[in-house]
Amino acid sequence: MSIWVLLGWGWLGMAVLMAGLWYGQWRSRNAGIVDVAWAAGVAVLAVGYAVAGEAGDPARRLLIAVMAGLWGLRLAGYLARRVSAEAEDGRYRALREAWGKRTQPYMFLFFQIQALWAVMFSLPILIAARNPAPGPAWYDWLGVAIWVLALGGESLADRQLARFRRDPANRGGVCQQGLWRYSRHPNYFFEWLHWWAYVAMGLAGPFGWVTLAGPAVMLFFLLKVTGVPPTEARALESRGEAYRAYQRTTNAFFPGPPRPQSGGENR
Repeated sequence: MSIWVLLGWGWLGMAVLMAGLWYGQWRSRNAGIVDVAWAAGVAVLAVGYAVAGEAGDPARRLLIAVMAGLWGLRLAGYLARRVSAEAEDGRYRALREAWGKRTQPYMFLFFQIQALWAVMFSLPILIAARNPAPGPAWYDWLGVAIWVLALGGESLADRQLARFRRDPANRGGVCQQGLWRYSRHPNYFFEWLHWWAYVAMGLAGPFGWVTLAGPAVMLFFLLKVTGVPPTEARALESRGEAYRAYQRTTNAFFPGPPRPQSGGENR
């Protein structure tokens, strides 16, 4: 089956799924489910490519299906728990306020755009899975090592933040424990690092350069669009000067040693 056929079926499946979830958010008034569907959708597409694809070394296809499937299952599960336990994310509340009476038509378009993004982010995984070189090769094991580090780091960052928030004594404070001492967004950093696993496994194959789109586009989104900017805006609104102090001492994305305090304790 050709790449275009696989991508076409993937888009159709995601479009139908997002249409159903759009109706669900209309009833629940919580659009956060789109984030869950995006993560789960990319994982399902990756597994589907491994099963339906004929090109590529079978061992590598299986390895990539397991990696992408477990990544998506973990992320979708984490997001689903957050969506079910919290009010609608501030990003989506702001969209509802800005769109007014046009909210639902615009929200339908937004959900369909997420379907397209899911297919786009699945493309580097598809390219890596179609690498015909016999495997597993050394670069496959490099990809596995990157994946283990990324998944472990992201999971650890999420657990550290959740533990901090569960403690009533930390209400209104800024988490600077564990990985959060070295980056203001270690979860985003490790999410970005994860996409390099498919670069390692697919770069040497046909159209391998396409795998670079995964970390490149993800970095742009995290730093400029849906990741750091809205998260930091909400943190500044809710925590004020405590978060500004955190910004002065801690790297935004790439982990690094904290800078000296300029006065006062962070949240």
